[in-house]
Amino acid sequence: MKHLNDFNVVVVGAGHAGVEAVNACVNRGLSVALISMDRGAIGRMSCNPAVGGVAKGQLVRELDILGGVMGFFADKSGLQHKLLNRSKGRSVWSPRAQVDKRLYESIVSKHVLSLKNLVFIKGEAVSVCVKKNTVCGVELRDGSLIKGKTVIITCGTFLSGLIHVGDRKISAGRMGENNSVGISESLIKIGFKMMRLKTGTPPRVLKSSVFWNKTLEEFGDKNPVPFSLFTKNFNPKNKACHTVRTNNDCHEIITENLNSSPMYNGEISATGPRYCPSIEDKVNRFSHQPSHLLFLEPEWDNSDQIYLNGFSTSLPEDIQLKSLREIPAFKNISFLRPGYAIEYDCIYPAQLKTTLESKIISGLFFAGQINGTSGYEEAGGQGLIAGINAALKCRSEDPFVLSRADSYLGVMIDDLVTKGVTEPYRMFTSRAEYRLLLRQDNADLRLTELGGKIGLIQKDRLAKALDKKKAFEQALIFGRKTNIEGIRINEWFRKPGNCVDKLPDEISKLYNSEIWALIEIEFQNEGYIARQELMINRTQAMEDLKLPKDIDYSDVGSLKKEAQVRLNEIKPSTLGQASRISGITPADISVISIWLKKENISN
Repeated sequence: MKHLNDFNVVVVGAGHAGVEAVNACVNRGLSVALISMDRGAIGRMSCNPAVGGVAKGQLVRELDILGGVMGFFADKSGLQHKLLNRSKGRSVWSPRAQVDKRLYESIVSKHVLSLKNLVFIKGEAVSVCVKKNTVCGVELRDGSLIKGKTVIITCGTFLSGLIHVGDRKISAGRMGENNSVGISESLIKIGFKMMRLKTGTPPRVLKSSVFWNKTLEEFGDKNPVPFSLFTKNFNPKNKACHTVRTNNDCHEIITENLNSSPMYNGEISATGPRYCPSIEDKVNRFSHQPSHLLFLEPEWDNSDQIYLNGFSTSLPEDIQLKSLREIPAFKNISFLRPGYAIEYDCIYPAQLKTTLESKIISGLFFAGQINGTSGYEEAGGQGLIAGINAALKCRSEDPFVLSRADSYLGVMIDDLVTKGVTEPYRMFTSRAEYRLLLRQDNADLRLTELGGKIGLIQKDRLAKALDKKKAFEQALIFGRKTNIEGIRINEWFRKPGNCVDKLPDEISKLYNSEIWALIEIEFQNEGYIARQELMINRTQAMEDLKLPKDIDYSDVGSLKKEAQVRLNEIKPSTLGQASRISGITPADISVISIWLKKENISN
């Protein structure tokens, strides 16, 4: 066996999780090996040509604050930027960018390959190498051993990936790209519980085959806001996307051919995402709906390839075409690539710590779709956290863990490791119980100090963020003791119709527009914010109470059997985490608390 140089960190996979992982590790001065079967696939946008979206935009903002690159490169390659959910409360406002996929992939790849202390290795990892329950590297298909103190697995949909287009089956990780065989077997042998999930993608259609006069134009914001604090001179293009709607004739063809869809005829047993249903699911489950919205999204600037968002399917190609041609805009539609479903292996994520390190193998981390998630943003967020913690482990430093009260990143990871998954996980604003505190506009106030403590944030940027936080806190005090029109400013903001634009000049000039925008949100939602802060304070005691790793919950006699099994499976690190495990009741938490006191077990 050929041994290659020892590395601090070995990253398997060069998708969005892999990119953020290597960037985090290199930025902390570590030597990194990046293994991928395709040098040209670094940062590839394999599905929709977009970054952000509802709740996903919050993840991108948080990524950026903690040193991630997704937001910055989305700004550089954006075709249109939009803040979603403006008609709803500010807690769910979410940035989204339609991007040029080719440009995005190009600049991400250039960035990654230029990183110091990074070695790119073209090859296929087939086995995780372990000694005495500690990872020591990965073995490639050619027999080479890439040695590493830590390993991060970010294989996406490539593990035993199988594509379905009607009755046609293709072994692939993505259309036109080979799957990866071997890692799954290696992980099972080590002792990991594996799952089989599925996801889908819509057809790519030829631009010239669309009757564009029968579609509706959709533009981005006239005054867009960038994802990244690093972005300067932001003046993106505002290219139009378009929409159409399906119709009854289209639905009838789909309904008549459901038995030819692998998802309905039993060919695919893996679980798919409920939140992103296929067109077959939409037509079948929502038969009362006369039509469904489809988005025509260009995949790059002046692209001849259009992504048909909303028409994910595994129907045979001819049926896909036949049904779409019932829509007036698609009467002569042509495919560049049909829609398809893909099933793949992943691990059950409850086998991981909140650092995304394995509970059973020291130094082995997982990030991205291999943890049962879907989406670029979810993958990138996990890659960042796994990368940070792999770097910290190499230096024997304390781990970096975000809580549910800190960030959407904390919510996502806690959900994965505490509750596990039964379907591909996607971030939603509804998953965040403190979402009014975790807005997209205050990510820097929430996370910059945390990132600064472990050296993720540059000193000048940290100082700027601290100045902003100080100004915000001063403005809060000012607003609670200063009158406008005979009432305190905080009360004035709660009156219907009052907003920053109506502040008297002598008041508005005291702070910049960014601070006043935050103040407006704070005062308009003062009561709700206070209640969420009270909830955090009430639960903090349970979050602070650490649970020993070696507890056998079968010994907790008064605990019901179901609770014993679930707690022994998850091995929660705190009493707070234990309380969030599915099937665990407040009564179970009370039993554990009493037992800990009886056994004299404390932090």
